[in-house]
Amino acid sequence: MVERTLYFDHAATTPADPAVVEAMLPYFTECYGNPSSIYRLGRAALQALDDARSLTAEVLHCSPKELIFLGGGSESDNLAIKGAALAAREAGKGQHIITSAIEHHAVLHACDYLKDFGFEVTVLSVGRDGLVNPDDLRAAIRPDTVLASIMYANNEIGTIQPIAELGAICREHGVLFHTDAVQAAGALPLDVDALNVDLLSLTAHKFYGPKGVGALYARRGVQLLPQINGGGQERRRRAGTENVPGIVGFATALQRAEERRSSYVEHCTMLRDRLIDGLQESVPFTSVNGDRRQRLTNNANLSFAYIEGESLLLLLDQAGVCASSGSACASGSLNPSHVLTALGLDADQAHGSIRLTLGKDTTSDDVQYVLDKLPGMVERLRSVSPQFREQAAMVNTR
Repeated sequence: MVERTLYFDHAATTPADPAVVEAMLPYFTECYGNPSSIYRLGRAALQALDDARSLTAEVLHCSPKELIFLGGGSESDNLAIKGAALAAREAGKGQHIITSAIEHHAVLHACDYLKDFGFEVTVLSVGRDGLVNPDDLRAAIRPDTVLASIMYANNEIGTIQPIAELGAICREHGVLFHTDAVQAAGALPLDVDALNVDLLSLTAHKFYGPKGVGALYARRGVQLLPQINGGGQERRRRAGTENVPGIVGFATALQRAEERRSSYVEHCTMLRDRLIDGLQESVPFTSVNGDRRQRLTNNANLSFAYIEGESLLLLLDQAGVCASSGSACASGSLNPSHVLTALGLDADQAHGSIRLTLGKDTTSDDVQYVLDKLPGMVERLRSVSPQFREQAAMVNTR
């Protein structure tokens, strides 16, 4: 029987901060008006939206009018990519998009969708470290390029891209630049001017806010073709009655995440490094996926040779540890992670990988528990692995 539950999957989602829930509650039961209504309850709800927009704008260093609230990170990515690309095509600016091989599926599938409308998509490769080479982006830009989308920090391997440099290249060539910053909030700076971005996507449940609510920053002057029609909400960029409680929760969570960012980075970096170092020291044939230093402070993505990562995750679950093999949005797929194969890992290496992501409440004892339990699990799985027995035999005969 499991005596404890340790959560090491904060990249998938985070628990809502109690202070965030408290801020949201009045907008379910007391101030429940539709913000489009002109009477007092409606005006109070509209004021809550305005306040949330202002709080969010403070963190992003933008104008409140440049923010669109919507239903999460995937919708934000879709509006940014489809909306900007289709608007550019209508204006006769071109039909070429650039992205990278390790983007979230919300970005990759949105780009694939646009191919049906005549768009061409260039997918940039990454190195073994998981980083995009700025020279590759520069070389890929064509006269008809209208948009580039490169994620700020990867959801699976945690690598942090040189977004400001990539954005500067796009700006130099008059190309709109979007970044999926879903994993970055609370861990990295979100100053949109410093990052040189025109579009930036966020979702609340990655930084201790509610699920089902996100935001898109769209720099003033960027034209977007709405993807949801039927009303004039969000300055006619996203129809539908606004999720007032969720938006209040989004802004509260983002503000709190920004306030604790420095202490959070220090806390998670120490625990992450201890976790990675400890596992590499105690488990032979273990490698880190993604750049060791240019990575999110809470991300440990590791490949354990000669095992199946899914089997290891089941053993961890039996021991009360919640972890994952990568993106929650791709769970259930039998194919190896597109992110790991883009790094050059073969199918066996990719299938032998797991992701452990820490959070603000992860403790040193939690990390030690994983360090105590996981090596034995790997040894147990390898004991029934023909490939590992072959490897051991080769070593013993040398």
